[in-house]
Amino acid sequence: MIFSSVPLMTTPILVFSIVLVITSVVLALFVLMHKGRGGGLSDLFGGGISSSMGGSSVAERNLDRLTIVIGVIWLACIIALGLLYRLQA
Repeated sequence: MIFSSVPLMTTPILVFSIVLVITSVVLALFVLMHKGRGGGLSDLFGGGISSSMGGSSVAERNLDRLTIVIGVIWLACIIALGLLYRLQA
């Protein structure tokens, strides 16, 4: 049978896959919520003329921290899934 060599989705793989999808969506939303700080492609086309208010607020720092935490969880899920698939094969 041709389907016998396809690895089955085990419970840990399913859990890590669900967490990966959720963290991917949340990470994309958090990155989009960040305020532009210039220095990117917008500066290349003249969009970096806006003035900054100096310093960052508590909400921006918390958003930075949350983005880093979600990014680390996202990366850990990718590594865990890679290891699980490698061990299963």
